[in-house]
Amino acid sequence: MKKDGYYSSGEFARMAHVTLRTIRYYDKQNILKPSYVTESGARFYTDEDFARLSQILLLKYLGFSLDDIREMTIDDSDYHFMENSLNIQLKLVRDRIEQMQLVEKAIQDTTDAIRSHHSIDWNQMLDLIHLTGMEKSMKNQYQNASNISSRINLHSLYSQNKQGWFPWVYEQCQIHPGMRILELGCGDGVLWTQNISSLPGKVSVTLSDLSSGMLRDARRAIGRKDSRFSFEAFDCARIPHEDRSFDLVIANHVLFYCEDISAVCSEIQRVLTPGGKLICSTYGKKHMQEVSRLVRDFDDRIVLSADKLYERFGRENGADILAPYFSRIFWESYKDSLLVPDAEPLISYILSCHGNQNQYLLDKYKDFRGFVSRKTKDGFFITKDAGIFLCEK
Repeated sequence: MKKDGYYSSGEFARMAHVTLRTIRYYDKQNILKPSYVTESGARFYTDEDFARLSQILLLKYLGFSLDDIREMTIDDSDYHFMENSLNIQLKLVRDRIEQMQLVEKAIQDTTDAIRSHHSIDWNQMLDLIHLTGMEKSMKNQYQNASNISSRINLHSLYSQNKQGWFPWVYEQCQIHPGMRILELGCGDGVLWTQNISSLPGKVSVTLSDLSSGMLRDARRAIGRKDSRFSFEAFDCARIPHEDRSFDLVIANHVLFYCEDISAVCSEIQRVLTPGGKLICSTYGKKHMQEVSRLVRDFDDRIVLSADKLYERFGRENGADILAPYFSRIFWESYKDSLLVPDAEPLISYILSCHGNQNQYLLDKYKDFRGFVSRKTKDGFFITKDAGIFLCEK
């Protein structure tokens, strides 16, 4: 017997304009399971299932495999998850539009060359092949952007310091007209989009990132017509600029990800002008410690960050690492904490971490969601132990 608010497999397929065979296939592949199965085996779906199916179909349209989609989606219809997911998917659509525009130009240029010179420019054809292979990197771009968004979202929702991290970091930069600025690992450019109205007109800002996808997001967010900004993809251990090129270098939560921190510091020192400054942020061993304790209480096998990034470059050891390269080094703490009353943004943050949590949580997701909901019922306090090193050459 059909329950209220449930759709049969056939009704569900017609709603989504797909075949019944597709719905059955997704069920078999454990990508979209029905919410209710009768004793006779009849399958029924809900509006929440429809939201998940819409996400699956869009990711499939963007070229992801079913294995990719299984990793990139989660069975949760809470608005925090859905809004975050839709925002990231919007970025993917925009990336694909830009990709297709590049492919269109490459095909047109090659066609024009054949028509004009009766020969093929093989370098141009190789460029076209590389362009059409861009979708291979889009899964990583999706996951990176989704992870960053989940982390920023938790802090923006529940931080007790209302100034906000990025306005505070910008304030420490003390930017004035005429400055030449380099940001390493700029991500999607949020430091600048949140402070664009305060940025002087006559400055030069070079935004760099190892990920060309993140640079596309930054360029799109800031706008192509803002002549103050340029965008470059490179490894910060090999900065492609001359000595004494910048008055200020910013590395916001970047150094602990670098394979050779000493090489990066040496490069930063090289490209800074005499008296130039480095602002690099990191965190200490107490940062977000309650979150790690929370997941271990649920399953003691979980380690949210196997690398313990603060041990590579953190509040406790950062000054010693920077000392060989800079004459003056100061630590400035960002006074803040989190009080989280909702489970979903906290779960999203946990799933975005670099540890082994997905190995143990995804199969027990509903149990974990209930566990976190109980912990956050009266507000869940989280320590923040972050700040910046201000360094002078």
